[in-house]
Amino acid sequence: MFNFSYQNPTRIVFGEGQISQLANLVPKGSKILLTYGGGSIKHNGVYQQVMQALDGFEVVEFSGIEPNPSFETLLKAVDIVKTQGINYLLPVGGGSVIDGTKFIAAAALYQGDPWDILAKRAPISAALPLGCVLTLPATGTESNGNSVVTRYSTQQKLSFASPLVYPQFAVLDPTVTYSLPPKQVANGVVDAFVHVMEQYMTYPVNAAVQDRFAEGLLLTLLEQGPLALKDPHNYDVRANVMWAATMALNGLIGQGVPQDWATHMIGHELTALYGLDHAQTLAIVLPALLQQQRSQKREKLIQYGKRVFNLQHTDEERLIDETIAHTRAFFEQMGVPTRLADYGVTSEAVDAVLAKLEHHKMLKLGEHGDITLEVSRKILTAAL
Repeated sequence: MFNFSYQNPTRIVFGEGQISQLANLVPKGSKILLTYGGGSIKHNGVYQQVMQALDGFEVVEFSGIEPNPSFETLLKAVDIVKTQGINYLLPVGGGSVIDGTKFIAAAALYQGDPWDILAKRAPISAALPLGCVLTLPATGTESNGNSVVTRYSTQQKLSFASPLVYPQFAVLDPTVTYSLPPKQVANGVVDAFVHVMEQYMTYPVNAAVQDRFAEGLLLTLLEQGPLALKDPHNYDVRANVMWAATMALNGLIGQGVPQDWATHMIGHELTALYGLDHAQTLAIVLPALLQQQRSQKREKLIQYGKRVFNLQHTDEERLIDETIAHTRAFFEQMGVPTRLADYGVTSEAVDAVLAKLEHHKMLKLGEHGDITLEVSRKILTAAL
């Protein structure tokens, strides 16, 4: 196991009715910018719960943050923060709303071109404080310092990370997920599953605790994900999915172990170019990447197949084949297709994505840095 230093400052407030705790979580006297997406929170009762809990606070609203948050849209919110003296941010929504609000938090206090935070990984020395109310379990952004933002004018989807944008608290009420469309539920489960895989599916470093935690999360998502589609008002199922998605990317299982993230980097380019949902790109890329990198990931693929899918073949090559096939089948079972052709994306995408990867200097991806552009080409070709 590698050396590590770990701290997660986000307070998790979990369970039914916990939105009412906002009055005790947001600092008294705060002038709040309430951020959200297309307005579904006004139809499912979440907005009303939030506003009731914030009675007595001064609240300014900013809506319209996209499923892949737009740099241009977020700059409008930055202007509001500056002109109206906002001193606290409260995103209410899924990963995109929270990611976008993290960028607002950093950009509002950044001295320079805010695009540099993403394009140049400019260091962040200050950020506005934020909490969040999660409505879509998927990204884990509610308890980490990561954010992904898209600049549509240039078809760039880029990320940044800073400990300064960890939410101070995250309210997780599983009941608010009851009204989610099946597609969003499926995407969230797939997203969380691949987050675990990016930290687990590398090579062994004798990190038994992290491995078993990761395998427990994978098993939970395999079991509970389909149930969430079948029985959408089952509180226990929704609670397990929500908590698993948070645990998948709060930093815990990634401590002391090598990490991959090539699936995400390639997937981001597919989203930026073709508008595919984030989880759809992960479902497309991961099975092809596992097949391409099967030698480098051999030991972990065998471990994963035995422990997670309970495969017992003595022929290890067959076991690996079936492990990858089971992974693909799970995504398909969740209703998330795993081929580019399923989304009407043709072979021309291969060169287009490679050009973007080269532009963003994504030339040595993966835990070994051996996923070159040529290897990325093989992965994308296999994903057609």
